[in-house]
Amino acid sequence: MEFIWILFAFACGLAIKTINLPPLIGFLIAGFLLNAFGYQANDTLTTIANIGITIMLFTIGLKLKVQDLLKPEIWASTLSHMSVWTTIAIGSIALLLGALSLPYFDLLNMKTAALLGFALSFSSTVCVMKLLEENGELKTRHGRLSIGILVMQDIVAVVFLVAATGKVPSIWAFCLFGLLFLRPVINKVVDKVGHGEMLPLTGFVLALGGYELFYLFGVKGDLGALVLGMLLASHSKASELNKSLMNFKDLFLIGFFLSIGLTALPTLSMVGISLILTLVILVKFGLFFLLLTKLKLRGRTSFLSSLILSNYSEFGLIVITLSVANGWMEKDWLVILALSISFSFVITNLIYRRSHRLYQKNKEKIRQFESDQCLQEDVFTQPKDVEVLVVGLGRVGRGAFESLHHLIGDNVAGMDADRSRIELMQSTHNNIFYGDGEDADLWERLDTSGIRLIMLALPIAEDSRNIAIQLREAKYQGQIAAIAHYHDEQEILLASGINNVFNFYTDAGTGFAEESLALVKAAGQMNVR
Repeated sequence: MEFIWILFAFACGLAIKTINLPPLIGFLIAGFLLNAFGYQANDTLTTIANIGITIMLFTIGLKLKVQDLLKPEIWASTLSHMSVWTTIAIGSIALLLGALSLPYFDLLNMKTAALLGFALSFSSTVCVMKLLEENGELKTRHGRLSIGILVMQDIVAVVFLVAATGKVPSIWAFCLFGLLFLRPVINKVVDKVGHGEMLPLTGFVLALGGYELFYLFGVKGDLGALVLGMLLASHSKASELNKSLMNFKDLFLIGFFLSIGLTALPTLSMVGISLILTLVILVKFGLFFLLLTKLKLRGRTSFLSSLILSNYSEFGLIVITLSVANGWMEKDWLVILALSISFSFVITNLIYRRSHRLYQKNKEKIRQFESDQCLQEDVFTQPKDVEVLVVGLGRVGRGAFESLHHLIGDNVAGMDADRSRIELMQSTHNNIFYGDGEDADLWERLDTSGIRLIMLALPIAEDSRNIAIQLREAKYQGQIAAIAHYHDEQEILLASGINNVFNFYTDAGTGFAEESLALVKAAGQMNVR
């Protein structure tokens, strides 16, 4: 990558971050600025962007379960939304705007309006995944639902590419099912690579290898990276492999955001049209929300999922590119769509960061759309006679739970939003139950009168702060403890109503020293005061 690209990305990313906005908005701005100065995307930037997307899809696969895609709330909501959006929402709106003689819309017919609607029906995998990762919500109910919908959209994209390009997958594509039989071999390879630099390299080999393998058989290469990730989803190193690839993925995805801005230089009329399309996101949100609530999902889950999926996707550019190549649409639509995608990213990032507060303020109105009977997966059972509750059962939380269980037995309970983690711990402990700590509805329904202490073992300080505020609003009178990674986070958490904050690094070292001294003392090898 040329140094000037890196410099612009850094400067714009830093400038945006200083005003508490996500850096990816700065990267988009950097792309448009570079475009204005006469720079264009070349093969190097395109390759970097493609690698970023491929690695990202591989990491999605590492967190995905095939059975999730078979749930009606995922496949039915995806297909229904895309159908209704394409045929009614955008098709009608586009033709109506054309009838009003708006530039670019006045040249659309029924076919091209439907193509535009289809292009805008996809949600951005890059944008959604970045937000879920940054907010620690990948394994929450609405996070898994959103990822499932994105994967279903990706499957629809494969079907579209086959139909639009006329490129039918090779007859030998059926051999790809043989990857299921190679799964034990892949697992053994991952076991052998250890925990050092070979682990992320293995991730690159599997992700890019899956891409090339599927592409070789005439199937969308990105789908291959996703499938290879899914084959490793149940491996004990899946989480560690994902973490080892995270920084590489984020770095390569900078190329993707730059490439959007470098698509072409817009005119004022193009900016105006793209802003109109951006406003139509409200329709996309409403349609998602109505469909998800009709499928018996809770109002909060429907609201958060709809909010994060209300953006446009980079795949829309591929649809319009094919339409331009076939002479169906004007080339200007590429620029308009690139702008619309960029604007939608900005809006989603700005609004979703306030999503939990928005729900809290409007929960009564949102709940009115809920079905009388919710899905079984959304029902939770609270353990009885609990005095201490550990929220978040990752490495720190699980360690705290195990220690407390050893001391006070079943008077301690553990709660987590990751169902696979819950199922694993339920095999050895009774007082483990599913629950999303940031779910304000949960704290209202949960009986906290007998709970003396709630420990928030969450990796993101903002999540702990939100939960503490919700607990106090739900009239919880007991003690709250949390962990922090940085000193400035401790002050923010204490100000939110948390009674005690443990520094993750300092107190972990203190605990390690205390336990080590206790071990030596027990062995009678030294005098310990």
